[in-house]
Amino acid sequence: MARIIQYFAHPGVSASRINAALWRTTEGVDGITRVDLYAAYPRYDIDIDAEQQRLRDHDVIVLQFPLFWYSCPALVKEWIDLVWEHGFAYGQGGTALRGKTLLLAISAGGPQDAYRPDGYQHHDLRSFLTPFEQTARLSGMDFLPPYVLYGALRADPAAHATGFARLLAALRDDRLDRDAAMGLPILTHDTLPIAEA
Repeated sequence: MARIIQYFAHPGVSASRINAALWRTTEGVDGITRVDLYAAYPRYDIDIDAEQQRLRDHDVIVLQFPLFWYSCPALVKEWIDLVWEHGFAYGQGGTALRGKTLLLAISAGGPQDAYRPDGYQHHDLRSFLTPFEQTARLSGMDFLPPYVLYGALRADPAAHATGFARLLAALRDDRLDRDAAMGLPILTHDTLPIAEA
């Protein structure tokens, strides 16, 4: 059974529909360690030692956040900058994350057709997430395709939240077909390659 930690980061959670629904839904998934970064570190005073120990103690690291200016909210970047330091996540002696899995759970306000070369955003969503993918590679981690909801401003969160809970349970129980997943650009609630229990 994989040990999963879910880091939730939304600076405006009181106005969130999609990310708040995902966060509430995972309360019912057994065996998941859950951390609300903005609740834990409202002044960005990150406990580096505690966070590094949390990462050591888990096999799958999930970062859940809304897409902000083509990246993550500021606290997620600060958390990565401080916690995934040289000698811990990379560089000489930096092997603490080697062999672990990184999954991003992202919501994007724009529709899916905006995220293509001829669309409004001029790039696919994965292009904007390249720094996370490379960070995972540098740290010796497996980077799963991100779990994505497009059109989040108008979408109904129910199916997406249920799919997210199914995905985390499948990762925990080693029921996600990783080869099939790696062949997909993104994961959505209706494209999850999960073997039934």
